[in-house]
Amino acid sequence: MAGLERDRVFTALTRPQMFAGVTYGCFVANAVITAELFLILRSPWVLAAALVFHAAAYLACVREPRFLELWVTRLSRCPRIPNHAYWRCNSYRP
Repeated sequence: MAGLERDRVFTALTRPQMFAGVTYGCFVANAVITAELFLILRSPWVLAAALVFHAAAYLACVREPRFLELWVTRLSRCPRIPNHAYWRCNSYRP
């Protein structure tokens, strides 16, 4: 089977809202966490850490734009089971 064609309009309509190369939710979370840490620690190094996190989030968004939403869904739907250390795997709860 030949490769599928990708329509730019369809791709643009299905992508999440982006700001500065990352999803809007990721950008807001980064801004809120950075502001809180800056107010608590009073250190300019927090701003450097925010830039590093933004760069990592940008690289993750290039591969999968909804990586943060997928990760949150995975954490909420698939918690650790009591014997995770023994079996080294996770399970869905019924």
